[in-house]
Amino acid sequence: MDRDTFQRAAALTDALTARWFEPVSAAMTEFAINTPARRAAFLAQIRHESGGLTQLTESFNYRPEALAIFSRVPATMRATLGRHPNETTVPLARQQQIANLAYASRYGNGDAASGDGWRFRGRGLKQITFRDNYRDCARALGVDLVSHPDGLATDDHLAARSAAWFWASHGCNEQADKGDFAATTRIINGPAMDQQARRETYHAAAKTAFAIA
Repeated sequence: MDRDTFQRAAALTDALTARWFEPVSAAMTEFAINTPARRAAFLAQIRHESGGLTQLTESFNYRPEALAIFSRVPATMRATLGRHPNETTVPLARQQQIANLAYASRYGNGDAASGDGWRFRGRGLKQITFRDNYRDCARALGVDLVSHPDGLATDDHLAARSAAWFWASHGCNEQADKGDFAATTRIINGPAMDQQARRETYHAAAKTAFAIA
């Protein structure tokens, strides 16, 4: 994969290409994302997950009605916690409340009062989430992400490696080999298949860049 192919596959500006080509290429090599089919599927998914390789930390800037995607945020609290009509962004304190409720008591996180939901919110090009995933990623990458979770948002190599680690360790290479792009979405995002149509559009663009029929 050369720089031009990478740029076209992920639809990046020159500046973002310069920033991400080396970290992403190295991560893909490290985790055997090494065929056109694997690369196209991987780049399409991280393009979606990271807002075009621009967002390395999950935002909780939600309208009240959009908070319905989080079953653990009570319906009675959504109007209070969500973005108010006079706000352009949900204040940080309320974003923390949303995260702590949404991700409480699952996959190694403590309850809402523990702060783990915010502490282990999505970060990196894949948006690694939950204490257990941070722990497993830390072991694989040889860094302490449980004590220093912001590393996935402040170190571009870790942001890329964490995404490639998750992809390879959860069987996404094998699904890409079979041409089952939808399966990679289920692995990454669960059965809800969040915004699959957009992911498919990104995948089609990446396949074109890699000359995949």
